[in-house]
Amino acid sequence: MSLFLSELPLALAAVLLVLLPTLISMGGPILVRRHVELHRLTTNNEIAGFKFATVGVIYAVILAFAVISVWEKYSEAEVVVTEEAGAAATLYRLTTHTVSEAGAAKAALSRYLRTAIEFDWPQMAIERESREARLALTDLYRAVMALPQNGSTNAAAFAEMLHQLDTLTQARRTRLRLASGIVPAMVWVVLTLGAALTIVFTFFFGTKNLWAQVAMTGILSLLVFMGLLVVLSFDHPFTGPVHVGPEAIQTVLEEFG
Repeated sequence: MSLFLSELPLALAAVLLVLLPTLISMGGPILVRRHVELHRLTTNNEIAGFKFATVGVIYAVILAFAVISVWEKYSEAEVVVTEEAGAAATLYRLTTHTVSEAGAAKAALSRYLRTAIEFDWPQMAIERESREARLALTDLYRAVMALPQNGSTNAAAFAEMLHQLDTLTQARRTRLRLASGIVPAMVWVVLTLGAALTIVFTFFFGTKNLWAQVAMTGILSLLVFMGLLVVLSFDHPFTGPVHVGPEAIQTVLEEFG
């Protein structure tokens, strides 16, 4: 479900995840007031207010933890893409200083970067891995490993090539892992159930001005569900309108490919 919502345009996701739940929440006090008399609700204000302060703080901590976690992982996704692009650029520069046999390695590297852009990113958007990019990476390893046999590079340069190739591989593996979603299903259950319970708790209060109570419930609901929208937007770093793109890799491909 989180993947489906992440794929939606941001405006539509805001309507489904923020606007509609807020309108439903605002209808709660009206519905309760029709079935429960005001004086019965006002007797709950003192004790319910104390308990609501505890409930609100607990849910705020959980929601803040989720927001910080997804932001950190989203930033990590940006970093690993940059690292992958940097490793690719270094590989290009290392092969530039070798003899003509290194052309196969440079061609394999260009082929891998193009395949990553054309196949990996669309597959990561649906939490999958591109078979084409995996095969292109294997071909790149073959091409680099063949360089010492052709006498195309010295030992120090070859060791650095392997190091950069390992960095590139690890960066790809990390972004594939992050593409599968950051927030576990259990945490989503806690977030959604906690949001519902926090808002329903306000229905136990009673004020003479019903519309003021409705407005306060709406404001609380708006803040809670906007927080959930932020978590959802960053939950899948390579999916939807808020995503990490392959621009860094594309730049390297344009400069060296």
